[in-house]
Order: sequence, then C-alpha cells, then structure tokens
Amino acid sequence: MAAERTQDRERERERERSMPRIRLDLPRERRSRLLPEYDPEAFGRLSERIARFLGTGRFLVWMTLTVVVWIGWNVFAPSSLRFDEYPFIFLTLALSLQASYAAPLILLAQNRQDDRDRVNLEQDRKQNERSIADTEYLTREIAALRMGLGEVATRDWIRSELQDLLKEMEDRRDLFPSGEDRGSDVPDR
Repeated sequence: MAAERTQDRERERERERSMPRIRLDLPRERRSRLLPEYDPEAFGRLSERIARFLGTGRFLVWMTLTVVVWIGWNVFAPSSLRFDEYPFIFLTLALSLQASYAAPLILLAQNRQDDRDRVNLEQDRKQNERSIADTEYLTREIAALRMGLGEVATRDWIRSELQDLLKEMEDRRDLFPSGEDRGSDVPDR
C-alpha cells in the first residue's frame, strides 16, 4: 500500500515536470495568427484623409485632367498606341472602380466624424449641466445673502435709531428738567 502511494506520488511529480507551468504573474505569449492584423484606427484615419482629398477642388482638377488626357490620347494618338478605343470601356471601368471605393471610404469617414460629434455633444451637454448647476447654486447663494442683508443693520437704519433715541432723550429732559424725581447717581455721603 505504501509502495503504491509512493509510486503515485512519483507519477504525479513526473506529470508536473512534463507539463509546462502556467504562471498568472506573466502575460501569455502571443499566438501566431493566420489572418493579418490591422489597426482599425489607422485604417479609419487613412479613409478620412482619402475622403478629405476626394472633397477638394484639387481632386476634381486632377480627375478632370486625367479623363481629358485619357480621352485625348485614345482619340488622337496613332492606332497602335491607343489602349482604350472609342466607347472607352476601360475608362468607364476605372471610374466605376474609383467610385465603388470612394463611396464606402466617404461613409466610413462620415461615421467616424459622427462618432466624434456625438462625443463632443455629450461633453457639451455635461458641461452645460454643470454650468446650470453652478448658476443655480450661485443664485441660491445670492438670495441667501440678500435675505441676510435684510437683517443686517445698515447705516441709515442705525442713524434713524440714534435719532429716535436722541428724540426720546430730549422728550425725557423736557419732562424731567432738573432730574429731581430721579435718584442721583452719586451715593449719599
């Protein structure tokens, strides 16, 4: 029985040595992929550059010059040097190919711009919410200050109170001219 346990332990140790140990503190090794990898952001940036170029006057001038030269060459060049005869099928094919690639690239660029606009709109909305909250807070603070100032003694209020007190003292002096009825402040000696 003990011999079997020893053999089982030996087999287990042998199995552990033969299997590679997976370490969690190290990143996995990169696996080779059959399909090529590409950066979607780089492709998106490229499509935006192409779409930006397709929307310029420079592109229209170059495209017009290319078509004019193409047609001119195939009409006026000697027959042996012409590569696209009158119905200009090859030119039509080239323009169709250009259009078939341009349309999705322009749509991709527009989608990326829409995503950026959506993010900017969300940031603007949050900024507006913060501004409204700040404005409401400041409005409440100003209202509290106004209420507090309503209870604060102002110069005019103190002046009117002092005038009322002075008038009251003059009225008492008129009622008690010599101060006989009052007790004296000087203690008896």
